[in-house]
Amino acid sequence: MAARKKAGRTVQEQYREAVASYVAAGGDESVQRVITAVNSLSRKLDQWYTRQLADLDLSHGEWSVVAVLATSEGRPVTPSQLADASNVAASSMTHRLDKMTERGLVRRSPDPENRTRVLVELTDQGWELFEAAVREANVVESDVLAGLKREERDRLAALLEVVISSLDDLETP
Repeated sequence: MAARKKAGRTVQEQYREAVASYVAAGGDESVQRVITAVNSLSRKLDQWYTRQLADLDLSHGEWSVVAVLATSEGRPVTPSQLADASNVAASSMTHRLDKMTERGLVRRSPDPENRTRVLVELTDQGWELFEAAVREANVVESDVLAGLKREERDRLAALLEVVISSLDDLETP
């Protein structure tokens, strides 16, 4: 994928300048190259995902709900769990779920084990939206990684998984 120019500089030039700035300020170059690359990639993908969600008529918050429900292994989720996963107040989640229910994306039903609790799950329309979003995202994500051979992608994934596994060790209570 060719680097695109922004304000006269390519993405690669912006990356190199950022790394140089962090190193000049005392950062370890090998660390800064990795972190800056991951951050740059994440930022660019976020920009694309924002456009994609707009095309799908979804807010980031609604996508968060769809993604949590789609990855919950088929188990319904409570609004409180959705609020926690989305990092929003319960009242905000209630409003979001109202809108999503009206659009036919989610279904709320009483919990058979606790009648005071509500469970939320995706409707068929919600699943279709999730699958369409994943298919569309996969096209861009595949383009981003097109310069790597399958073995290189597997190795990169394995290395990033090692980094991710250490994140829990860095969490402060």
